[in-house]
Parts: sequence; C-alpha cells; structure tokens
Amino acid sequence: QVQLVESGGGSVQAGGSLRLSCVASGFTVSIYCMGWFRQAPGKDREGVAAIASGGSRIPYYTDSVKGRFTISQDNAKNTLALQMNSLKPEDPAMYSCAMTPWCSGLSSLDYKKYNYWGQGTQVTVSS
Repeated sequence: QVQLVESGGGSVQAGGSLRLSCVASGFTVSIYCMGWFRQAPGKDREGVAAIASGGSRIPYYTDSVKGRFTISQDNAKNTLALQMNSLKPEDPAMYSCAMTPWCSGLSSLDYKKYNYWGQGTQVTVSS
C-alpha cells in the first residue's frame, strides 16, 4: 500500500528556512517520479519541485523557487525532502508530496499527473 507522510512545516519569518520531509512506504522513491506541490487558500495547486523518473533523476523547479528551494531524496531512508531557504511572504501554503510512476521534463511539475498524495504540511511565513 502506497503511503506518503509529510512533516517539517511550521511558521518562520521571511528570509528564514524550513526543511520538509516526506516518508514513503509501499514503493521505492528512487524509481518513481516524486514531487512537492503547494496550495494556498483560493489558489490552484502549484508544482514546486519534482524529480523525474528514470536514471538521470533530473530535478525541476517552478521559476519562483529556483535558487531558493532544493529537492532531494534519501534512498536509504526512502524519503523525499524539500529544503526551503530565503522564504518569502508569497510562499505560505499547504505543501504536499506526491508520486506518479512516470514523468519527464517540465510536465513533472503538473499535479494532474500524480496519483498518490500525502496529507500535507502547512508552511506559514511572517513578514
């Protein structure tokens, strides 16, 4: 049974950092396409960062987080992480990790391609 459980959300001041973690079970994160998504109140869900499936494991980022956020995976712990630095007032949202068997290129950031979702962890940024 596929399960994704996020943690690490919280409240920080603008310019601060948070590290989100997603523990996966029922599958191996190193094989499948993994991504982080966020949804703020009244807004559509947005792809933040993703690691494409396949041997290269190329990461993709939405433009607004490039240079600030880093997606990574720990194969030994079967986890996915999102290091968020220089947080801005526009970053607050519910952040969720997700998995889909296959993705490539920038479509890796399309939430509609993902089949399995965690419950999410809330991120708040105060100015």
